[in-house]
Amino acid sequence: MNEFRETSLAAHSLSRRQVLRGLGSMISLPFLESFGARAFAATKPVTKPVRAAWMYIPNGVNVEQWMPTGEGAGYQLSPSLQQLAQHRNDFMVVSGLMQDFARSHGNGGGDHARATATFLTGCMPKKTAGADIHLGISVDQIAAQKIGHLTRLPSLELSTDGQRSSGKCDSGYSCAYQFNLAWKNETMPMAPEMDPRLVFERMFGLGATAGKGPEAARAKRMQKSILDSVLDEAKTLQAKVDASDRRKLDEYFSAVRDIEQRIERAEKFSAQLPDVKIPEGIPDSYEEHIRTMFDLMVLAFQTDTTRLSTFMLAHDGSNRSFPELGVPDAHHALSHHQSDPQKLAKIAKIDQFYLRQFGYFLDKMKAVKEGDSTLLDNSMIVFGGGIGDGNRHNHDNLPILLAGRAGGTLTPGKRMVLPGETPMTNLYLSMLDRMGVPAEKVGDSTGKLEVS
Repeated sequence: MNEFRETSLAAHSLSRRQVLRGLGSMISLPFLESFGARAFAATKPVTKPVRAAWMYIPNGVNVEQWMPTGEGAGYQLSPSLQQLAQHRNDFMVVSGLMQDFARSHGNGGGDHARATATFLTGCMPKKTAGADIHLGISVDQIAAQKIGHLTRLPSLELSTDGQRSSGKCDSGYSCAYQFNLAWKNETMPMAPEMDPRLVFERMFGLGATAGKGPEAARAKRMQKSILDSVLDEAKTLQAKVDASDRRKLDEYFSAVRDIEQRIERAEKFSAQLPDVKIPEGIPDSYEEHIRTMFDLMVLAFQTDTTRLSTFMLAHDGSNRSFPELGVPDAHHALSHHQSDPQKLAKIAKIDQFYLRQFGYFLDKMKAVKEGDSTLLDNSMIVFGGGIGDGNRHNHDNLPILLAGRAGGTLTPGKRMVLPGETPMTNLYLSMLDRMGVPAEKVGDSTGKLEVS
C-alpha cells in the first residue's frame, strides 16, 4: 500500500519534485539543495522553474493616491503604494497598459464584465446572458497547454467570490465573464475555487470532504491519518539532508499543518452558525480568507505542484463592504465617487487593504529559499485590475504591478512608463517567453513588451 521508496543521496536520484504517496494522498517536496544544485554541481546545473500568477482587484482605484510619480529606479512611491515600501526592490510598476476590448465598441454598458473577461484574454466577450458565451483563451491556459504536463496540476484557479458560469450579471453580459479570469478556450471558463479546504484537498490528492454528518466526519478523520502517515514518512528524509534543508523541511511541514489547522478553525466557525449557509473551510474574515488562499498558492509553487495560478480577490462590480477599515459602504457604489473627497478617501483605504494583502504574499514568497535565490526570484506575479478610475470606467493606464525576477530575467525596483495605448497582452507575450512558452499572439497583442 505504501509506494514510497527511499532514494539514496549517493545515487543523486531524488528529483526536484519527489512525491510521497500513501492511500491516495500526494505530497511534493520543496527544492532541496542536498539533492539539487550542490549534489549535481559536478554533473549538470539545476534549472529552477519559473512560476507565474495573475491577481485581480476590482472596481478601479483612487488614481491620485495609487499612481506613483517619476519613472525608472528613482520613481516616487504613491501614498497607497507605500504599503509595499519594504518590497520596493521586488516589484515594478508598469504604467500605460490598456485593455481595448474592455471598452464598449458599440456594445453599451458592461464595463465590469468586460474588464474581468479581457484581463487575461485580451479578447472581446460576446454580449450574451445565455449559454452562447464566447471569449478567448487566457494567457495562463496558453502556458498550461505547453508546460502544464510537467506538474501535478496544470494550473490553479482561486477566488474569494465563488463560481458562476451562467445568468445575467452586468448589462446583459453572462456572469461567466465576471466571475472567471481563466479560460481554457473560447467557450470554456476555468471555474475558480473559493473554499480553502477544497483547494488543500486538490493539492494533496485527497477526496472531497464537503458535507456534514457521520460519513463526512469519518472521511475527514481518515484523510487526517493519511496526511499524518505521509508527513511522518517524509520526515525520514531529514536524516539524508544537511542542516539547511532540514530547516526547510521543518518550515514546509509547519506550513502544511498551519494551513490545515486554519481551515479546520474556519469549519468549526461555520458549524456554529446552522442558520447561515457558509461553505466549509471559508474563514469568516475576508483578510484571513485572502491570506489562506495566498498561503496555498505559495505552497503549490514551493512544491512544484503547479507553476501557474490565477486569483480573483474579488470580481469586478463587487459590492463588498469593509467595516473593519471604517468603510461600511459598498465598494462598487463608492467607485462611482464623482470626485467626492470622502468617497475617494474610502476608496484609498480599500486600495491599501488589497496592497497590504499583496505585501503579505510577497513576504511569504521571499521566505521560501531555493538554493541561493527565493521563490519570488523565480516567479512573475501580476497584480492589478481591468479598470483605472472606477468613476470613469476607463480601461487605459491600468493599475499594474509586476513582481519577481523570473529567474533573473527581470529587474524590479523601478517604474516603466509606456505609451498609453500599449496592449496589456504585450506584457503577457513577454512573460510566456520567459517561461519557455512559444506564442505569436495573446488576444490583441501587437508584439512582446520590452521589459527587463
